[in-house]
Amino acid sequence: MAMFTRTIWLSAALCLSLLAAQSSPASAQTPTPTSTDDCIECYTPTPTPTVSPSPTPSQSPSPTPSPSSSPLPTPTTTGADSSGNSVNDLAKQRFNQMITNRVLGTVLLGVNEQVNCSDCISAFGSAGSFSAGIHGRKSLTNNLSLLAGIAYTQYSEGGYSVTSAPIGAFALRYDFVDWGSSRPFFDIGTILTPYEKVRYTRSYQTSLGAVSLDSQTTASNYAVYGRAGWMSRISPRDEVAASVEVWQLWQRVKGYTDPAATFNPFDASIAGGTDKTNLVKVGGQWTHLFGSSVEANINGGWVQSFGSHSGIVATVTGDGTVVPTIGNQGWFEYGGRLGFRITKGWVADLFLNGTAGPQPVGNTLHGGVGLRISY
Repeated sequence: MAMFTRTIWLSAALCLSLLAAQSSPASAQTPTPTSTDDCIECYTPTPTPTVSPSPTPSQSPSPTPSPSSSPLPTPTTTGADSSGNSVNDLAKQRFNQMITNRVLGTVLLGVNEQVNCSDCISAFGSAGSFSAGIHGRKSLTNNLSLLAGIAYTQYSEGGYSVTSAPIGAFALRYDFVDWGSSRPFFDIGTILTPYEKVRYTRSYQTSLGAVSLDSQTTASNYAVYGRAGWMSRISPRDEVAASVEVWQLWQRVKGYTDPAATFNPFDASIAGGTDKTNLVKVGGQWTHLFGSSVEANINGGWVQSFGSHSGIVATVTGDGTVVPTIGNQGWFEYGGRLGFRITKGWVADLFLNGTAGPQPVGNTLHGGVGLRISY
């Protein structure tokens, strides 16, 4: 019994001890749940920090490489050789100028008239090449006559233009009239053109297009000649004659440079110089009187040049110094006249003169009218 009683007391003491432990302040010990199932309502889970992703630095797009700023190569312009060749064309123009000036000057020396006739004076005008002037002849003795004339002229041929030129000419003719109706005669004379305004055209081709230039300068022309012939009065109405002429011509051209132009990559500078040539002409003529009032004359001959020299010395960009040459040339010259006797001593004339042949002389024609007074 006593033993049962001690057991009860020990049990009671143990319970009291447990109660005392449970009644101690909460601050003394905070129980740690062993699992989340012990106290669901009182457990606050520690929030897991949200890690924001680090912002990715924005990257500028890689720059696209720009094309190289180096300039494109400029195409090389070609055409220097063509520019140099155009200087040869200038030489041909100047040769034609000498010949045309001479053809116009022979009108002043009575090329369309008979060899022997009375003293006369004629005023004339022509087209094809504009020309206006007077010419005539005067007997100094029974055998010796003076032929002379002066004119103002303008003409264009083969790329050049003479815009102003006075021409003077005179000659002496010795006719052996005391030999009878068939006899020799001789002429010696000159043609003078001391001042000319002239324009030359120079054209050439380049890889970028054509170039054409007009240059202006001044020139002068001089010629001397001798003529030996034989004439015959085969009837009171007919006179025929044949002759040989020898000429020497000079042409002085003042230097110039190409005019300013928008496009002229191979420009040229032309030095002043003198062109020269020698000519020999073999020809003849026939003068006939139809009825009592119409006179007709035809004349012509072959001309051959020799010893020609171009005075051009050109400096051409890209081609250096260019000195053209002129070879020997041959051509035919012709002329004619119809005279209408208006009244005694007064004759109205229609006349023409020209050349026929290859360049640089080519085919030319000059015609005009005149009023001739015989005394």
